[in-house]
Amino acid sequence: MEDQAEKLREMMRNKKGLEKSPSFQSGKKTRIITITSGKGGVGKTNVSVNMALAYARLGKKVVVMDADLGLANVNVMLNLIPKFNLYHVIRKQKTMREIMVETEYGISIVAGASGFSKIANLNEEERQEFIDELETLSNADIIIVDTSAGVSDNVLDFIAAADDAVIITTPEPTAITDAYGIIKIIATEIDSLNMGLKLVVNRVKSAVEAKKVADRMTSIAGQFLNLKVEYLGFIYDDAMVSQAVIRQRPFMVTDPKCKASLCVQHIVGRMEKSDVRGNGGFGNMIRRFFGRAAL
Repeated sequence: MEDQAEKLREMMRNKKGLEKSPSFQSGKKTRIITITSGKGGVGKTNVSVNMALAYARLGKKVVVMDADLGLANVNVMLNLIPKFNLYHVIRKQKTMREIMVETEYGISIVAGASGFSKIANLNEEERQEFIDELETLSNADIIIVDTSAGVSDNVLDFIAAADDAVIITTPEPTAITDAYGIIKIIATEIDSLNMGLKLVVNRVKSAVEAKKVADRMTSIAGQFLNLKVEYLGFIYDDAMVSQAVIRQRPFMVTDPKCKASLCVQHIVGRMEKSDVRGNGGFGNMIRRFFGRAAL
């Protein structure tokens, strides 16, 4: 793996961040990235929103879908109060385009709601109508799905449907244990696992601390689950992050050159280099999601 710490130091010296290159140009297929965690409080939503902003800086059209059931808070982090959410789409009171909110930061959000859990119980006609609504998102380059923490069926549905599943943990023992728990459930509950399974270690004091956590988790997953988990990178424990949360503005906006922002840019850069989209884009995402929901 590349020396992330050295790259971050170079980025901070140059004050330029990631440069746009042909490898960063938008593709023809929508890439589905599910962000999840074994437990709450590890910064999953913060990572989701700021990754979206990093992608937008690369010229990508990005939608963040808040799939956190009952505790949706993507809009809170952006200081937005959407009038409508996915529940209204499911109830056929609104269309997906009508509930989508364009933000001042160059990304769009789809607000979540507890009613989203009813998707698995839709009849065939209702399911097809909802698929038609989801397909209106297919003009995006990137869809980032911010799931709830834990291992509910809805979380596994979105992981199974993704091109990439990014698991967020911190160096805390409980977070590491729960992150391994969700990796184990992914390995045992999802048939024909063929998305990229990746790990991000959040709130670290040093690159060494992050690598110790990542080495431990990737080694155990490989040894006991026969599962390859790619260490995508880390995010420093940066005071700017908590300040940005209080201000309800993403830290990528509050301070694009802070350590946390540079880490997220590095992570997105690695994501772009690993963009293979073996699952076939948005259409297959819908089929995989509803195929699993029907089980």
